[in-house]
Amino acid sequence: MYDDTTLPVPVTELDAPVRRPDGPVRGGVPEHGRVPRYYAVRTSLEELLEHMPEGGLLPTERELAERFGAARETVRQAVRDLLLQGRLRRRGRGTAAAGPKLAQPLALRSYTEGLRRGGLVPGRSLVALERRPAGPELGTTLATGADAAVWHLERVLLADGDRVGLESVYLPVARFPRLDRDFDPRTSFYAYAREEAGVRFGSAEERVETLLATPREALLVGTPPALPMLLVHRVSRDTGGVPVEQVRALYRGDRFSFTAELHADLNATE
Repeated sequence: MYDDTTLPVPVTELDAPVRRPDGPVRGGVPEHGRVPRYYAVRTSLEELLEHMPEGGLLPTERELAERFGAARETVRQAVRDLLLQGRLRRRGRGTAAAGPKLAQPLALRSYTEGLRRGGLVPGRSLVALERRPAGPELGTTLATGADAAVWHLERVLLADGDRVGLESVYLPVARFPRLDRDFDPRTSFYAYAREEAGVRFGSAEERVETLLATPREALLVGTPPALPMLLVHRVSRDTGGVPVEQVRALYRGDRFSFTAELHADLNATE
């Protein structure tokens, strides 16, 4: 720490090049150098993973304990951390090196478009299509009124056949009166809205947060309840500013990351 009233700021000169600019500073190790034993094992496992191909099987728990001179429970905790982080994946009775996370852009495009850009095959499995009154809160958000009918479309999201998320979409029935007859729930809703309903998407408000899935959500997505999830809330509007949808989408925290392209505000004064 330094006194921020003192200039110039002290500079530390280091000879070692930056190793992982997208990782934690100093590999997460405090300046005093002391870390829990499981974290030291986890760091060693991360170094091991750097030289393993995607899908490569990790040595057994007993072999890792012998290699790192640690108790098996310590190794187990380090592996659990890397599973939650998405660096490892269970494969049968073993544990394998995971590939990179699926990068989903924070942009006004469909799940289908985002995955295809990453070279993956998107898919969806229908959970429910319901018709019900909007109620006061949703009626205000969608500008339909509380008594207006809305569709609730719930689907499990797939990537290369694997369950990776759960999406709930609320839509005004008046705008999509034939959704239950004309829409194939395995396909992109955005493509249907553009091509069949003539919707031109113009803008959206989106909020991202983390949470743990409910027991029902974990069962549908096929994850342990303790696995962190990324939750996306979105309200999309057409080019006239009229609300089109309200979305609540859950994504597996070990499989997804989100990207956004930012632009400078040329009118900003500071």
